[in-house]
Amino acid sequence: MTTHNVITTWKGKMQFESTNPSGETITINASQENGGEGEGLRPKALMLSALAGCSGLDIASLIEKMKLKVDHFKIETNADLTEEHPKTYSKVLVEYHFFGNNLNEVKLKRAVGLSVDKYCGVMEMFRQFTTVETKIHYHNTL
Repeated sequence: MTTHNVITTWKGKMQFESTNPSGETITINASQENGGEGEGLRPKALMLSALAGCSGLDIASLIEKMKLKVDHFKIETNADLTEEHPKTYSKVLVEYHFFGNNLNEVKLKRAVGLSVDKYCGVMEMFRQFTTVETKIHYHNTL
C-alpha cells in the first residue's frame, strides 16, 4: 500500500501552504469575499485541478503509447456547487479539447475512455459523491 503524506501549514489570516509528496508546495487562500487575500488556490477548485490533472496525465501517456499526432490538448472542468452548507459539487462536466491536423478521433476517444473508465483514480473518487459528465471536442487545424 502506498501512503501519500501532505503537510498543510497555516501561514496567517486565511492562507495555508501545502506540500506535495514530491516536496513541491502550493499556496491555498480564501477569496476576498471569504476573508482571504485572493492569492493562492481555492480548495474546491484544487479538487477540479486534481481531476483534470489525473485524467490529463493518463491521456498524455496514452497519446504517446498510441503514437498519436496531437499539437496540444486542454481540459475544461466546470462544476455546480450546492447552495447549502457544506457546499459540495452536485455535478461536474469535464470537456476534453484536442487540437491538431488529421486527429485520430477514434483513438483519442479510446484514450479518454480508458482514463475516465479505468485509470483515473481521482475520477473514481469524484463518482463517489457527484455526477461526472464528459465531452470530447476535436479541433482539426489545417
